[in-house]
Amino acid sequence: MNKPSTHQSKRASPPAATAPSGDSAAAAEEAALYKLFISPGQSELTSGRLMNKLRTAGILDDDPRAREIFKKLLAHRDDKSAVSFEEFGELFALNPSLFQRVAEDSLVIPNWDQFSVSVQGIVTDISKLTGGKVASYIPELARVPAEKFGLSLCTVDGQRAHFGDAQDQFSIQSISKTISYCIASEEVGAETLHQSIGREPSGHSFNAITLDSRGRPHNPMINAGAIVSCSLIRSNESASTRFAHVFDRWKDLTADGDVSFNNTVFLSERDSADRNFALAYFLRENAAFPKNTDIRATLDFYFQCCSVEMTCDSMAIAAATLANGGVNPLTDKRVFSTETVKNCLSLMHSCGMYDFSGEFAFLIGVPAKSGVGGGIMVVIPEVMGFCIWSPPLDVLGNSVRGIEFCKRLMSKYSFHNFDIVAGSDAQKIDPTQRRKSVNNARIVDLCWAAAKGDTREIQRLVASGADLNGADYDGRTALHIAASEGQAVSVKYILQNGGSPEAKDRWGNSPLQDAQRGGHAEIVTIFQQQGQ
Repeated sequence: MNKPSTHQSKRASPPAATAPSGDSAAAAEEAALYKLFISPGQSELTSGRLMNKLRTAGILDDDPRAREIFKKLLAHRDDKSAVSFEEFGELFALNPSLFQRVAEDSLVIPNWDQFSVSVQGIVTDISKLTGGKVASYIPELARVPAEKFGLSLCTVDGQRAHFGDAQDQFSIQSISKTISYCIASEEVGAETLHQSIGREPSGHSFNAITLDSRGRPHNPMINAGAIVSCSLIRSNESASTRFAHVFDRWKDLTADGDVSFNNTVFLSERDSADRNFALAYFLRENAAFPKNTDIRATLDFYFQCCSVEMTCDSMAIAAATLANGGVNPLTDKRVFSTETVKNCLSLMHSCGMYDFSGEFAFLIGVPAKSGVGGGIMVVIPEVMGFCIWSPPLDVLGNSVRGIEFCKRLMSKYSFHNFDIVAGSDAQKIDPTQRRKSVNNARIVDLCWAAAKGDTREIQRLVASGADLNGADYDGRTALHIAASEGQAVSVKYILQNGGSPEAKDRWGNSPLQDAQRGGHAEIVTIFQQQGQ
């Protein structure tokens, strides 16, 4: 006998409907997915159910991959409006891959709604914290309310969530250094760039007037290094062209997100830039700039890059693009090469958090970059990126609430780069683990054992945690399978150990009805003895 699939043995037909037109294999796939989206016990898919499935999976209404899907669903009169096979086929055609991954729960964080609730709890606790001071050395930043606090998440599969003031714009300040580095690296090449900029933590404050033993800024994540990065970006072009180029890269990184420029911050920063002017002349004195570099033009460009504003939502998408190796998860557009991203993340990991970089690498263990505007961009490679914004800073220039959020998140979830060494002894939660997939695999094995009458294997699976009443795709339990295949021994064992004779499959059929339909008189008698 061939091993049965958990998707087979349909003794009754699903509700009558017309399958989508087109190739039969594609139509069968669409029909199967349609059933996966239907609520348990229901015979048809509603617009509300489909939207809820997308949203709880982390696919938001403004996602460019799903925007048209939500638009069509919202055109229904209400959430209870039925979505026919034909309508589903039209929606499916808009993004087949996304529909399939949502239906099969195969996105990078499968239980996204549960993960989001957990994060919300951390955010609520952190919001009660006080302490720190809003940056005041740039006068315009001192005007930002200290109580502001936002957080946004975005995975490499485009699952998103936001909390608090995540849709307020904030000044990105030093977070801009990451992208200036990436752009400069791609334009002149990493080898050429690092002839002018080092790769080591400086051991000094971010605006210190100091160079390494080779007369270079220590790294691109401090002011001196970022100023040199800016000097390498389209140095022969006009100021407007240079800034438009950087601005366009941010738009690519954020999927055309909420990115703008604050001229007031720019003027405020330039008017209070004595230290940066001193740095620039020190760099020129030590031949750290390319030949013929215009110091004032370079500094204006650097101040412009720092004066970009965006929301946590947009910054989280940019972080997820870096986590995804340079490919934007919402647009599938490659923004930077994998080599550039690898180099940038390495520098963020070792140098991205000012004089707290070593501590952050030890405690949090993932690349990040902070800015004195109160933002922190965090990248968890191959999983997600997130952005926290809370203006009050600690003495090292990092957001107080932002650092505390990172600590609490990492204490609960195994995101630290070296959590992998804990192996089976780990106490943290791995949110990328597909618990449902593990359970489904056990149910498949349980149904197969029941079909063969392998009582010993059923006993082993139950002992390992398999749910004896767990159901397959069609709602069929091991008892359904054993009854329909005529396996009396399996039926007896399952009933004696808590198997439910009242379980109903997708079409309302009980195990007894399966036995009757199969003509298995002995099994029918067993059920009758159980009072069925």
